[in-house]
Amino acid sequence: MSGLQVGDTAPDFTLTDADGQPVTLSGLRGQAVVVYFYPRASTPGCTRQACDFRDSLGSLQAAGYQVLGISPDPVPRLATFVETQGLTFSLLSDPDHEVMERWGAWGTKTTYGKQTVGVIRSTVVVGADGNVTWARYNVKATGHVAMLRRELGID
Repeated sequence: MSGLQVGDTAPDFTLTDADGQPVTLSGLRGQAVVVYFYPRASTPGCTRQACDFRDSLGSLQAAGYQVLGISPDPVPRLATFVETQGLTFSLLSDPDHEVMERWGAWGTKTTYGKQTVGVIRSTVVVGADGNVTWARYNVKATGHVAMLRRELGID
C-alpha cells in the first residue's frame, strides 16, 4: 500500500503500549494525534527522534496534538526505552507490522545502498475528526520534529 494522503480517513487500530495497556486511535477522537513510525527503539536515530518528540511534547500538546510512536518492538523493549530516555508519550508495539502496512509505513526501502523490507520512518497527523491532515514518508530522524513543528505552525 502507498502512504496515506491528506483527507484520507486514518485506519483505526488498537495496539499495546509500553505499560501493557491497549491504546485505540478512535479512543482519541476529538484530539489531533501525531502518529510516527520508527524502526527500532534504543538505536541512535530512533533515540534522537524520540527525544526530539519528548522535548517538543509541551508545545505540541499546547497546540492540541497528542503523540504516539509505533514500532515493531516488543512491549518490554518499549518499556526499557521509555524508562531510559524519560519519554512522556505513548510508544506502541506493532510486532506483526499490520498497522504499519495499512498506514503505508512498511515496505521496501534503501538503507546504506541496499534494498530491504521494513519500517519506513514516517509521520502522519490525524485531525480531531479522524482524517489525515499531514503526512510524510521516508523522513530523517534528525530535524524531523523541528520541520513538523514549522509545518504545523507551532514555531
